[in-house]
Amino acid sequence: MSRKIWVFDTTLRDGEQVPGAKLNLYEKVEIAQQLKKLGVDIIEAGFPASSQGDFDAVQAVARKVGNTSDIMITALARAVQADIDSVYNAVKYAENPMIHMVLGTSDIHVEKKFNKSKDQILQIGVDAVKYAKSLLPEVQYSTEDASRSEFEYLWKTIEAVMKAGATMINVPDTVGFAEPEEFGAMIYKLNDRMKNLNPNVLLSVHCHNDLGMATANTLAAVKNGADKVECTINGIGERAGNAALEEVVMALKTRNAVYNVNTRINTKEIINTSRLVSSFMGLDVQVNKAITGDNAFAHSSGIHQDGLLKSRDAYEIVHPEDVGLDDMELILTARSGRHAVKNALENLGFAQLAPKDFEGIFEGFLALADAKKEVYDHDLYVIVENYYEQHEKANVTNYSDHFFEYEDLQVVSNSSFPSASVKIRKGGKVFMSSAVGSGPIDALYSAIADITKINVKLVEYDISSVSRGKDALGKVKITIEHEGETYIAKAADTDILKASALAYMNAINSVIVTSIKEAPVQQTAVNS
Repeated sequence: MSRKIWVFDTTLRDGEQVPGAKLNLYEKVEIAQQLKKLGVDIIEAGFPASSQGDFDAVQAVARKVGNTSDIMITALARAVQADIDSVYNAVKYAENPMIHMVLGTSDIHVEKKFNKSKDQILQIGVDAVKYAKSLLPEVQYSTEDASRSEFEYLWKTIEAVMKAGATMINVPDTVGFAEPEEFGAMIYKLNDRMKNLNPNVLLSVHCHNDLGMATANTLAAVKNGADKVECTINGIGERAGNAALEEVVMALKTRNAVYNVNTRINTKEIINTSRLVSSFMGLDVQVNKAITGDNAFAHSSGIHQDGLLKSRDAYEIVHPEDVGLDDMELILTARSGRHAVKNALENLGFAQLAPKDFEGIFEGFLALADAKKEVYDHDLYVIVENYYEQHEKANVTNYSDHFFEYEDLQVVSNSSFPSASVKIRKGGKVFMSSAVGSGPIDALYSAIADITKINVKLVEYDISSVSRGKDALGKVKITIEHEGETYIAKAADTDILKASALAYMNAINSVIVTSIKEAPVQQTAVNS
């Protein structure tokens, strides 16, 4: 029978310890609401004793998100009465509150951090649990730095706090020191002893990623009897971060035959949650990040694209729809093969191309792909048009007349009236416009919008550097919304303003592609 694994999310506490990722009260509540929608069992909303602001935020989460019994709200305390009181007064408004406290068990923590004897530290922990238990029925005790602790002392501590009333025991790999095989073996021994002492107490793990093994250690713990996993969205957290919730959950789901466990996570909310956390915390997700990275379901290799188009199982063990994405993304680059290009052309309406014509169009694609990092759908239209014109094919729609092409720009940036002027080509016509805005990008996009006359909403604008030095390439990624549809486009250039303009125009051209595909007249014109 499948065993339930509790999912404890600490994005709002451990995740917020990332430098510069501080959240305000509103943002904490919004993320907590999304975590509830995601289906986590427990939300650790913060560290109330650290500041009045954090206390208020934890209390708000308890009131607004913890107002149903299906989710537990907790917060962190040190094993001291003032901290425990702070947690209690913040989380007590939840339907299902819990006090979580932490105290070290390794020699480094006991002797060097606290400068006390092991017996003294153990007694402090027992007294703290007894006090917390007098306030709330649910109490979690974390044995900080457990993976570097002497095992019998670790067990002696766990045994004592269980007898004092702890309902959950958390075993952290605080500095990411553990290795999956040894961590799994330790959890196996602890689980065996704990279940013999009190089978109702949950055994939990909290793994950090200093050596890149947080997810692996967490999964090893589950395989060896852990009842609960502590994670963060996108794996954010102190130093190198924590075990990533999305990685742990999708590994348990995808390899269910190995783990034979289940969670109550609604995996279709993973991407929404990831993007909300990334946006509010200002922390970009690395593009090759498992599950939530931009490239997690993107394929550019011709061999991979060919295999995927023949059978998705060839290179896709997790379907993007399972985590809340629309579909896999086949990115057309110089490495893409004929199968991927033919598939893209068919999706645009070019389904009846003769083999000779396709080969000619494919040559044009390769030439453009060598010059550009990525080839968009509107580029394919122009490639087809150029091929037909060169070979004097009749009745071909002039697709280049539909799309916008960058010519030049000038931007003035100042605190009073940032302005931009742009020069854009559409077919044989050149358009110019100027605009002011709240900033240089706003002015630039307003000027372009004045020419395109396409009403879009800018949802996301992101800049990153893809090389170093004074000639570094700046990459711009934007997301726009038009008539309920979302469009994502990218561009790179040493001039970040030019890259911004190119990305915006790629997005606008994608909107135009959609309108062309939906127009029935283009089918006859293209295929004749």
